[in-house]
Amino acid sequence: MAENARYAATAPQPGKFGWLTPSIQKSRERSETYGLRELARPDYHVLSGPELSVKREQNRMLCTHAMPVMETLHEQIINTQSMIVLTDAHGLILHAIGDDDFLPRAEKVALRPGANWAEDRQGTNAIGTAIAEQCPIVVHGKQHYLAANQFLTCSSVPILDPYGDLIGVLDVTGDYRSYHQHTMALAKMSVQMIENHLFASTFRETLQVAFHARAEFLGTLMEGIAAFTSDGRFLSANRSAQFQLNLPLSALRAHTLSSLFGLTSAQLIDTVRHHDGQWLTLNLHNGAVVRARVDFRRTPGAPAASPHDAGFKLRTTTRSTLRPAPLAPAAQSRLSHLDTGDPQVASVIAKVRKVLGKDIPILLNGETGTGKELLAQAIHNDSPRRDGPFIAVNCASIPETLIESELFGYEEGAFTGARRKGSNGKLLQADGGTLFLDEIGDMPYPLQVRLLRVLQERVVNPLGSNRSIPVDIAIVCATHRDLREMIAHNRFREDLYYRLNGLVVKLPPLRERTDLTPVVQRMLQLESAHSAAGVPPLSVASDVMKLFEQCTWPGNFRQLGNLLRTAAAMVEDDGVIRREHLPDDFFEDLCRASSDAHAAAGALDATWCGGSAPLPPPVRLQDVEACAIAAAIARHGGNVSAAARSLGVSRNTIYRKMPGVAGASGSRTDN
Repeated sequence: MAENARYAATAPQPGKFGWLTPSIQKSRERSETYGLRELARPDYHVLSGPELSVKREQNRMLCTHAMPVMETLHEQIINTQSMIVLTDAHGLILHAIGDDDFLPRAEKVALRPGANWAEDRQGTNAIGTAIAEQCPIVVHGKQHYLAANQFLTCSSVPILDPYGDLIGVLDVTGDYRSYHQHTMALAKMSVQMIENHLFASTFRETLQVAFHARAEFLGTLMEGIAAFTSDGRFLSANRSAQFQLNLPLSALRAHTLSSLFGLTSAQLIDTVRHHDGQWLTLNLHNGAVVRARVDFRRTPGAPAASPHDAGFKLRTTTRSTLRPAPLAPAAQSRLSHLDTGDPQVASVIAKVRKVLGKDIPILLNGETGTGKELLAQAIHNDSPRRDGPFIAVNCASIPETLIESELFGYEEGAFTGARRKGSNGKLLQADGGTLFLDEIGDMPYPLQVRLLRVLQERVVNPLGSNRSIPVDIAIVCATHRDLREMIAHNRFREDLYYRLNGLVVKLPPLRERTDLTPVVQRMLQLESAHSAAGVPPLSVASDVMKLFEQCTWPGNFRQLGNLLRTAAAMVEDDGVIRREHLPDDFFEDLCRASSDAHAAAGALDATWCGGSAPLPPPVRLQDVEACAIAAAIARHGGNVSAAARSLGVSRNTIYRKMPGVAGASGSRTDN
């Protein structure tokens, strides 16, 4: 008992579990609510090899930066009957390394890659409890809820991404008799190394200020690092920077380079140039004096004499920008972030992963606002070209007279109004990276011929030039149009279509997705993260969430994002979005959709069921979906095949969602 108390973070507390710390006591109480029993056999389910490979790929960046640190940590604690474990944000073990004499014992309780150690599966344990409590924690011996795990002592530290979100846990586990108090300190240092590596990788081409009150700590784990855009907007800061600035990340997002360090970006860059590589002395907003080094990079070819634009090639966006799921900044978007529970989206992601890095063009279909650009950015960020540029071109937004020069570039004097020294087009700007052609269906027909040539020959000829410039690009295109129908009407080249459609995937509209609740929650988390310190997190009242489920969202994520952003500005002090905070046009859309669906349901009822009473207005997302199918069938005179084509689904989908249709289909023409 005395040995157990020695490892408690606070003095023993009275109560049901006696000597347990408050955090572990709460964890054990949660374990009971999960229906676990102390003497029960633990959950020993382990993912198969292919399933684990998918999970590791989804967490590739975390694994890439954590594995070298884990190996270094293992060298420090080797021969101590212990192991080091890396999990994802949900407690799934991704990797584990350790002593040969301890690993077999750990495997007996499924402490191995592919097993999940969340609290609801394993009860109180360092990994699951660190996730639940969002803080480092030690669980020693009999503090474990399940008796099978009580031979262990575990020290776990949450790993946060550069924006402060939990992405994993680093755990050191060993025999409870060999625990050492320095283990947690080593685990914390290792996590800080991982987070700093992730930070450096995320903000490669931004203005970074590394600082500390003592110059000898610059370049070590103790230095604070803050990242800013070229105009001084705050992006993020590591743990040490938050500590030295005495502000949490949520509060720092309201600051700028000037408010934190007393200098604009232009002044700071000029100061750096005059110090010729020496440390700078800067004054923090709280009056502290620090030594600092500044790192910034210009886009190749940018004029060095203009500190105001500083020539930065930024691939980050502010966290205040609401985007479609995965609802993270576009430059940090990953395919794993996009998976919020909808099976259709999960299927799209699985297909895309299989062609990454294989020089296969990808064509994204979907309605306007379904997140095609965000998916394209995620494809780039997860591809081997992630360090190259991501260049997006909206073919529908550029005037037809300018799109050729925008894409292919031009030489000086190529046409009236051309810039001196010419201009590199988007194709050349994307060299070594990814070119995203949004709304490719709106590209003028004559330009499709030139684009096809570039894709075939991999060379670009700028306007007014006889030069052929080699270009190495990956192509991702997107459209909401039916390109096959456009081909039939000679509005899109068939040869270009078959050059672009290496992999064709379709993003479902918001009304067809099953993950509306987590999508809304994630969007509100981003909006809350940009709020001032002390402001309650945003949430949605239950009756409002039901209204969201009834809406058909014709504007998809753009409509939802604008609605949430407006509602967030109108909420009361409790941060809860209620009906009175929603704009009037939302209710108009809701009423219109309900009226249309009601009429369609009545028409279907009359068509298929002999004229019985119409169905009531839909009150669930499933009802809206059924009514949309009903309307399509009614619109096509009962022809299920035609209705399926108009909805972009298979006949089997209609039969599955509306069994009554399958029963009556024999009496209808269905071809």
